Amino acid sequence: MSGPLTGIRVLDLGQYIAGPSACQTLADLGADVLKVESLRGDQARVIGTFGEAMVQAYNRDKRSIALDLSREEARVILHRLLAEADVLVQNFRNGSAERLGIGADELSRRYPRLVHGSVTGFGVNGPSSARPGLDIAAQAEFGLMHVTGEADGEPQRLGLPAADVTAANALATGILAALYQRTSTGRGAHVQTSLMEAALAMQAANWGEYTITGQAPRRKGNGQAHAAPAADVVTLTDGKIVLSAYTDEKWSALCHLIDRADMIDDPRFVDNPARVAHRHELLTTLSEAFGTMTRDQAVERLLSAQIVCGAIRSFDDLAEDKDVVASGLLVDVAGADGASFTSPGLAFTLDGRRRTASVAAPTTGQHTAAVLHELGYTDEDVAGLLDSCVVGISALN
Repeated sequence: MSGPLTGIRVLDLGQYIAGPSACQTLADLGADVLKVESLRGDQARVIGTFGEAMVQAYNRDKRSIALDLSREEARVILHRLLAEADVLVQNFRNGSAERLGIGADELSRRYPRLVHGSVTGFGVNGPSSARPGLDIAAQAEFGLMHVTGEADGEPQRLGLPAADVTAANALATGILAALYQRTSTGRGAHVQTSLMEAALAMQAANWGEYTITGQAPRRKGNGQAHAAPAADVVTLTDGKIVLSAYTDEKWSALCHLIDRADMIDDPRFVDNPARVAHRHELLTTLSEAFGTMTRDQAVERLLSAQIVCGAIRSFDDLAEDKDVVASGLLVDVAGADGASFTSPGLAFTLDGRRRTASVAAPTTGQHTAAVLHELGYTDEDVAGLLDSCVVGISALN
């Protein structure tokens, strides 16, 4: 599928999520993305079902070449690829790129038009720059787990790799900005981010509250610390809903909706600070009012009063959701073995359009021979590189 990045060549040296996910965005926008893997492949390929899900979710519509970059012959191939590339993305540990001869300074000198995107765990300047970075470490170290969970319970990780995905989005944004800048300067740039920066950037409002009040945000489960009802959960006959009606206008509308206008002037609920202080009594009353309804009934009634709410639903519920289907977000992915599955695509459209079909992630080295032929290597050359284990070719090729 053509797109705004048609004609842009991207080399994806990333593993797991942050690097590959950034490159997936570029692929969905039309870039030709070549996944450069070790002979063993992306490490996510060998960590079970969730690893396979990572590979399939973040490597659609890419080609794969397998190189042993510890070998000089493989690095020669990589540099031939770099000579034709617009973007290189890697999420190596600090120092690894330099040891391979593809550090930022070397890339800038040899390939001045190249946009180099890199993501690390803890940044490149501080004392933790050499630490390996995984999503869970970033969630723990930079506040996400501290504010997630019940007030009297253990810290909880978010139920998704939030730091990884946010870092990937930041990296993709930076790469797009660098490509745009190149149109006027003629030069590429080094775009850097980290899981640390992503985890902190996600919490801009929390950080602002901390600087204003001097009090660190604390774990408190559902609901917001200084507003009620706000992101509070109510149990119904077939599940739970979440609702927010903390402004005086919405609180009044909610009280009339449940035929409890008396609560508007009740000293326990007369203003937001009072409602926060008496949240337990407030939620008890709401549970009594909505407890005999289903989720759909409660949501329909709340929406009739323009009150923000939502049914808490599982993936089983979402698979057939009419809004999700209507959005066109889910991409049909066709596998080489005839199997197919769906995956969320770009979270935005351009002029109402986005990719609706996709090709499954390649196997390790699936396109090694084809890419080498594009670089001018002969069949004999490829056979020699394969025999000497400089390159790898998957069984499907």
